Amino acid sequence: MVLRLIELIKQNTIILTGRKNGHTYSLVAKELYYIESVENKSFLYKQKEVYESDLKLYEFEQLVEGTNFIRISKNLIVNTSHIDSVRALFNGRFEATLTNGEKVIINRHYVKAFKTKFLK
Repeated sequence: MVLRLIELIKQNTIILTGRKNGHTYSLVAKELYYIESVENKSFLYKQKEVYESDLKLYEFEQLVEGTNFIRISKNLIVNTSHIDSVRALFNGRFEATLTNGEKVIINRHYVKAFKTKFLK
């Protein structure tokens, strides 16, 4: 319980930057649903907005270490505090439905770590 509280506090203090329409914005980590890497670009997803960043996914992973974020595939880190539900799929994968209705796939190589983080 104490560790979860520490994660929440840390998540509230992490500020990331993202670009949208030629402007740079400060983004509080707790507001992000997930961070995705596509073709050497990273995208930060809030409830309805998407921002771009030049940082690599592993750099974001280091920045949000010790928070509710966890890598769920080679190109995606999800904020577990925005997960509404999870269901098992075939081939050992899982599908998470986020509170904004989006669905993300948890690759089977990341399921064990995800379960440990999400079910604690």
